[in-house]
Amino acid sequence: MKTTTKEWLLLAHTDLRSCENNLEDEYVTNIVAFHCQQAIEKCFKAIIEENNINFQRTHSLFRLHKLIENEIDFDIDLNQLENIDEIYTSSRYPSDFGILEDGKPSLNRCINS
Repeated sequence: MKTTTKEWLLLAHTDLRSCENNLEDEYVTNIVAFHCQQAIEKCFKAIIEENNINFQRTHSLFRLHKLIENEIDFDIDLNQLENIDEIYTSSRYPSDFGILEDGKPSLNRCINS
């Protein structure tokens, strides 16, 4: 495994730890959503790196997934991917700019995503 691939996976692991440490705290659901999306993004980028796939910078899980779908041997629920991308976007902006009413996902939505 390439050094850069390992670095992407280590960063993804730190995002997952952040999720685990904050998952039960209703006040920081937007932070959990952000780190959840980031963990997936970094795992996708690790696969891209390991397979020498050229790509333009993006945070879109859909775009990244499209690049790696032939490199992975497991299924990804595209509805869940869309849900995580929506939560990620809306968790970063005030409610007037986000998708969710109050700008933060509920604890239930974070746990069930």
